[in-house]
Amino acid sequence: MRITPRTLALAAAITLAAGSAAAAGKTLIYCSEGSPAGFDPARFTTGTDFDVSAETVFNRLTEFEPGSTKVRPGLAEKWDVSADGLTYTFNLRKGVKFHTTSYFKPTRDFNADDVVFTFERLIDKNLPFNKAAPTDYPYASDMGLDTNITAVEKVDPYTVRIKLKSLDPAFIQNLAMSFASVQSAEYADALLKAGKPGNINLEPIGTGPFVFKSYQKDANIRYDANPAYWRKGEVKLDKLIFAITPDASVRVQKLQKGECQVMAYPRPADIKLLQADKNLAVPSQAGFNVGWVAYNVQHKPLDKLEVRQALDMAINKKAIIDAVYQGAGELAVNAMPPTQWSYNKAIKDAPVDPAKAKALLAKAGFPNGFEITLWAMPVQRMYNPNAKVMAEMIQSDWAKIGVKAKITTYEWGEYLKRAKAGEHDALLIGWNGDNGDPDNWLGVNLGCSAVGGNNYSRWCDKSFDELILKARSTPSQAERTKLYEKAQVIFKKEVPFTPIAHSTWYQPMSKDVQGFKISPFGLTPFYGVGLK
Repeated sequence: MRITPRTLALAAAITLAAGSAAAAGKTLIYCSEGSPAGFDPARFTTGTDFDVSAETVFNRLTEFEPGSTKVRPGLAEKWDVSADGLTYTFNLRKGVKFHTTSYFKPTRDFNADDVVFTFERLIDKNLPFNKAAPTDYPYASDMGLDTNITAVEKVDPYTVRIKLKSLDPAFIQNLAMSFASVQSAEYADALLKAGKPGNINLEPIGTGPFVFKSYQKDANIRYDANPAYWRKGEVKLDKLIFAITPDASVRVQKLQKGECQVMAYPRPADIKLLQADKNLAVPSQAGFNVGWVAYNVQHKPLDKLEVRQALDMAINKKAIIDAVYQGAGELAVNAMPPTQWSYNKAIKDAPVDPAKAKALLAKAGFPNGFEITLWAMPVQRMYNPNAKVMAEMIQSDWAKIGVKAKITTYEWGEYLKRAKAGEHDALLIGWNGDNGDPDNWLGVNLGCSAVGGNNYSRWCDKSFDELILKARSTPSQAERTKLYEKAQVIFKKEVPFTPIAHSTWYQPMSKDVQGFKISPFGLTPFYGVGLK
């Protein structure tokens, strides 16, 4: 490494952030935007949680190629599908080591027992481990996997058979998603015997490229490279540090000073500044995301369609995109981005019309409006770079039709927990696609089984649900497209949420960073990433 003032500044920053031991070798510091709720990917649905666990510590049976939606073999070397499409047989990779840490030392390699435990945990509430540490697995249930997987069988030490109740054309893609990260059954047994099953969410053990070392809430997360990683040549760092930095302006300052080499979620207003810095690279790509305001249809008066229609047509999306996304956003009309196959191009937005919105409120019995809460995220996400400003603009728009919105927020983990419990009236939230399949938008965010999970609108429409369930088990993509297009028409008519925008993904980093590929799913993976 060439010695420059910038290099010296970086070395000093590493010493301050992680201690002198971390300065040895190649250490990459990532300025992340928030503290995770934990390190067990199956429990969560957000990129903040997946980045610190699924994208560092763990692997899955199948995986997405870095920077792509294409699936490649992971812990399964290959797989076969039965003629009826209901049975998947996975041949597992041999010689894969679980991490050795101060809190666990494995006595065997990865095998079928680990796969059986990982998936039985998602589908069997009576599993001893689940009884000892009761928790929800929202992603598996939101997608219906917990009911569609009927059996997970160990054929031999390196062969596993998974049986489904009904066809799932995206099953292999689903297994590549973060929530399906493979856990160590031996570690789980040890935790169970020690009476500490909850530690699986605090001290993770996986087979991935980085070994978890420590976590200091709201400060940093430290990892060491996995010297025994099975994908040879993919670990190019000695240490990885997440420097938790909620303030976007501080993240920019740290990146420019060399105190971190990659930063999360730049503000749109900072993009030109970062692009002008000769020491930085700012690659970008069209975002596979949607930001929206969800209406809790279980709270009055949001249970009335006219009220939701009125709130929807009162929002000036163009003004929000100009102020919040500042040129890095596209107006959203639908529940998925236009780059997703099966997107219904025929669907149009209702025009902004405060007068008509007031008339709808009067028809619904609220000629003088009403009061509700509007929750604004405390963190910056790719689909919403500034929830506070967006909430204030929506608050102003709604005031014009007599609706008084009280803006509310909580710490990110608490925000999600309370939102999933349905405490909100209206809520700012959004989604980055996770597997390239339409069900990942319509089923996960709007399906009846996702109420209490990612369906923050708590909307359950029988006709909509029948369509997406049928599409989920239909092998023909052409037929699935027709079903999803019909479902989108119902969504737009019923207005469970108002789509606001799709944002462009910018990933600022030092030019010393090599091999980083932007994830189409809004994650921050460090597989194969190195430093000059």
